[in-house]
Order: sequence, then C-alpha cells, then structure tokens
Amino acid sequence: MAALDTIYFDNNATTRPLDEVVAAMQPFWVDAYANPSSVHQFGQSVKHAIECAREQVAALIHANPGEIVFTSSGTESINLAIRGALAMVPTKRKFVTTAVEHAAVVRLSEELDREGYEVILIGVDRDGRIDEEAWLAAMTDDTALASIQHANNETGVMMDVPRLAELAQSRGVAVHVDAVQTVGKVAVNVTDWPIQFASFSAHKFHGPKGAGGLYVRRRTRLKPLIVGGSQERELRAGTENTAAIVGMGVAATCCGEAMVETAARVGALRDQLERDLVAAMSIASVNGSQANRVYNTTNISFENLEAEAILILLSEAGIYASSGAACSSGSLQPSHVLQAMGTEASMAHGAIRFSLSRYSNEEEVVSVVERLPGLLARLSRLGSR
Repeated sequence: MAALDTIYFDNNATTRPLDEVVAAMQPFWVDAYANPSSVHQFGQSVKHAIECAREQVAALIHANPGEIVFTSSGTESINLAIRGALAMVPTKRKFVTTAVEHAAVVRLSEELDREGYEVILIGVDRDGRIDEEAWLAAMTDDTALASIQHANNETGVMMDVPRLAELAQSRGVAVHVDAVQTVGKVAVNVTDWPIQFASFSAHKFHGPKGAGGLYVRRRTRLKPLIVGGSQERELRAGTENTAAIVGMGVAATCCGEAMVETAARVGALRDQLERDLVAAMSIASVNGSQANRVYNTTNISFENLEAEAILILLSEAGIYASSGAACSSGSLQPSHVLQAMGTEASMAHGAIRFSLSRYSNEEEVVSVVERLPGLLARLSRLGSR
C-alpha cells in the first residue's frame, strides 16, 4: 500500500481540536470579547458562556459545576491541588505519591523535598501496578496528602483509583488524582471516588491548549496559588481565557457522547498495532502489557536501540510518536517510569510510545506496521558500522 503523508500517533502529548471546538471558540476571539467580570450585559453574556462550559465539563466527570475550577493547564491544576492542599495543613509534613508520576508531580515532589517535606514514592511492579501494601503503610498521622495518576502518560497503565483512594481515606488522608490522561477518554465519576481533587486538561481530549480544570470536592479547603481577583471562587485569580474554556466545554460534551464507540474502535486499533509490531519484530515487547491500560496507548521497547534515533527516523518518514526518555547533557536517559518498573536498560533505552485518538484509522496502523521493521533494520545496520 502507498505510504501516508503523515501519521500522528502522539495523542498523549496533545490532540487535534475537534471542528466543533474551533467553531465554538471563534466568536470569543472576534465579537464576544468582553471581560466576563464586567457587570454590564456584554460582560455578563460572556460570563454565561463560561458557566455553560463549567456545566459541560462537570457533566463529563459527574461533578457539581461549583466543584470545577478553570486553570491554564493540567500542570497548573496539579500544582494548585498539591500546594494548595498542603498549605491548609502546615503541621503535616509528609506527601505520598508514586515513582511513575508525570513530570508535573515529579518536579513538584523534588521541590517539596527541598522545602523539608518527607516525600514518599511508592513503587510499582514490572507492569506498572502500584504496591497497595506500601501505599497504605505510607498513610500515617503526618501524611498531608496523597497524589496518584489515573493512567500513566507513558505506558497507559491505569491505577485502581477507587481502591487506592479508599485505602488513603481509611487513614484520614486526602487524595489528589492526576486524571489528565483519562478525562474525556474513559468514564470518570468523581462522585464515586473518595477523593478531594482531580486534575485534567482540555488539549488531551480534543479541546484547545490553554485550558485546564481542577475538581475540588465541596467543603474542601484549598489555598490559591494566584491571587488578585475573585475569579473561580477566589481559587484562581485572573481574567478567564474565555475562548479556551468554551472550547473545553464543547470538547467535554462531544467526547462524552462518543466515548463508548471511540473506546471500542480505537482500542481495537491499538491492539492491532502492538500485536502486529511484536509479531513482525523479535526485538519488540510491550511495556505494561499485563496491566489494565487506557485503550489508546501502547509503549513498545525495541531491544538494543535508542529511542531518540528511532523517533528521528520515524519523523523523517512522517510518523509522529514519542518517548519517555529525556535528553540531558548529551546523554539519553531511560524513562523514570520504565526504570521504576524494573525494565532492563537494553529495553528501556529503546521505548517508544504510540498514542492514538478518534482520528486514527486502520490504514495508519497498517502503514506503521509495514514501514517500521525496515526503518529499524536500517538503524541496526547504521549502529553496527
């Protein structure tokens, strides 16, 4: 078959906005430009659009609209939840999270450690599943907050949030969930989860960049990071990014309505991609394959190859994927997630994440499976010279 011009399999990094989202945002860049905090009718009409979006986002995760705080990103939401919650209990100095969190939590944990907090990182098994006994044991009288991701951004491995939150709650510990990789993809019902906070981001589910959200359970105390205005119930000061918020609301509704069909179709494509790649190459293996994973994500290691080199060849071929590795000082370090899972260095260095979306199709999957073995064979020949 003829090669496609471009194949975008990096949807955990960001997604293409829906056409409905772009259309809904347009008026707020041109005509409906008033400040939503203004008391006049023009401003209040814009404020109404924000509140409609709040209702749409709340419906997606089964929250009350008054429990949704709009932010600029998932990273800001995570920082607001963790720092804001810790500030309300200054006498407690322990923070519990896992060894496989997103960089937003990892970097913040490092900052907290430097500030004198006791940061406990709970380990995982070879498939990325958390050690529940260690998690529960870390919940002591001095634990101020526990934070856990719903689905890992690199492997797609999903944590049993209801169970883990219940364990934390049994010890009186508040819980924050990083749901950035699941809201809009899988069913999330925060009402049924014994948690206080959940972070998410519009551009991960076909909304715009620049709009994030934080669920804050009613009667939960939280100190704001940004002060200066009364926006967002005084939890996040600053004039709202109206267009992005409206787009987020539309994306929430559209993804909620199509969630079941999308999960079935895209899940089948993901399974086909990893099954056929592993069958085609003896050097390929799937990370976290025995765990429950979000349906659009596969993380595949290619033995004795370097992820950076693989990604360059893929990009030159018009195939866009990603890696959990970070280039630092000229040396490629394996993903902290795969290291925590105990993945051998020969496999961890060559790990590639393919993340699909509702726009992905079978023709793209077939094309990647047909082309990747030849690209990697070329890389192996170059490396052997």
